[in-house]
Amino acid sequence: MPKRLYECTVCGRKFPEGQGIIISRGGVVLYFHSSRCAAKFLKALIESSDDCIIEDLKRTAEEFRRAIEAKRKRVEKKI
Repeated sequence: MPKRLYECTVCGRKFPEGQGIIISRGGVVLYFHSSRCAAKFLKALIESSDDCIIEDLKRTAEEFRRAIEAKRKRVEKKI
């Protein structure tokens, strides 16, 4: 049975099911054939965002920073 084809939201390239990046949230589905197209979309989204969304971005980035720091502490060599 052939796999379903999706169309990249950014460039229009078609890609088969099981590849690419698919994001679904609040009834909106975004398809990206590559991480490069996903990054291009994310950059455009951030550049055109309102201040309330920027606060969400800051909070999310801080959560990732804390997770990285916690991971570093766990794998830190103890002498």
